Amino acid sequence: MTQRLLALILIFLCTSAAWFILGGTMLVRSEVQDGRLRGKVAQLWGSVQRQEAPCAYYERKKEVETKRTEDGRVITEIKTQLVREGLPLEKSDVQVGLSLEHRRKGLLWYSTYKVRFAGRYVITNTTSEPRQVLVEFPFPAEGAVYDNFRWVLGGRVVEQVVIREGKAVDSFRLEPGASGVVEVGYDSQGLDQWWYDFGKDVSQVKDFRLVMTTDFDRIDFPPNSIAPTSKKQVGRGWELEWRYVNLLTGEKIGMELPKKLNPGPWVSQVTFFAPVSLFLFFFLLFIFTTIRGINLHPMNYFFVGAAFFSFHLLMAYLVDHVSIHVAFAISAAVSVLLVVSYMRLVVGARVAFVEVALAQLVYLVLFAYAFFFEGYTGLAITILCVVTLFVVMQMTGRTNWETIVKKERMAVPPRLAD
Repeated sequence: MTQRLLALILIFLCTSAAWFILGGTMLVRSEVQDGRLRGKVAQLWGSVQRQEAPCAYYERKKEVETKRTEDGRVITEIKTQLVREGLPLEKSDVQVGLSLEHRRKGLLWYSTYKVRFAGRYVITNTTSEPRQVLVEFPFPAEGAVYDNFRWVLGGRVVEQVVIREGKAVDSFRLEPGASGVVEVGYDSQGLDQWWYDFGKDVSQVKDFRLVMTTDFDRIDFPPNSIAPTSKKQVGRGWELEWRYVNLLTGEKIGMELPKKLNPGPWVSQVTFFAPVSLFLFFFLLFIFTTIRGINLHPMNYFFVGAAFFSFHLLMAYLVDHVSIHVAFAISAAVSVLLVVSYMRLVVGARVAFVEVALAQLVYLVLFAYAFFFEGYTGLAITILCVVTLFVVMQMTGRTNWETIVKKERMAVPPRLAD
């Protein structure tokens, strides 16, 4: 029995090494493809969008005194400079619509989306003089496409949009104490995340409201973002609202677009955990055959281990061409067929089609299928291990292991005993 156990351990270790090599290969393929394809997806569809609130200000002349030394004399000069004086946004009303469209490249899915943005901002001239108020509206992403762009200042529709350093720039006149409305809107598209920034060096936000509607129900908020003040489910998606009267914050509003199951990383994860499923299967098969008096040679275990490995190997290269669920079904059917048809010749049809087939469905197919349920995989594997231990303990509770070992020694052929 000792030699057989050592042979099983060697077979298990060799199969596990093959799995780790395959899993590492899949991981490298996925990382290489992501590094190469993410830039292409961003070029075709857009990158992460970070929409910043518009900036309003006026310019005034200011005399600045400067001193310099020339030929041992101190010369004082008065220079006139243009100084920017910021005007706060008295009210912000923003509407955002996010529409999710996953796109696949190679072994990876990317969370691309369409965004419809509309903002209405109220600016007040808090000074005692008429001012020509300049407004800068930063675009959310470099190189992105903006369709249906609408830019209205003080009721005047801007027909010829002036763009400087990635910002739409224009101005309108405000009398002392008067308020003006700035409206802006566009349709665009991005990748992975969408953000709204209250502006650079802005810590106080007055009378703010942002309503976001989504066509997806799995909403998530990135780190360092603010949770909505209210939300309600509308159809397949959500209506989220951020409403503040006088907010003091350095954080932003953000939305993490739902990610689709990526075939490459998923297969890699399943492959790395495959030795656990094979160990449980070998353990149960060894106990079962020992109690039943069925003599399995280590080579039988070797071929079973190879059939288990074929499941992950076939799936690793099928996911390039078919959906992950189709690849899973085909690979599982092939592996079960290999094991059952082989064990039918080794231990007989009844044991192969009942005990062996059922064990493989549990420890290979269902074990791997548990990885589809993100967040519950560890619990599922733990339950499977505990149930396996319970079953084996119940099977062997009345077993006299001394008697079984003696029978195996007596069953050794004389030519081997010599």
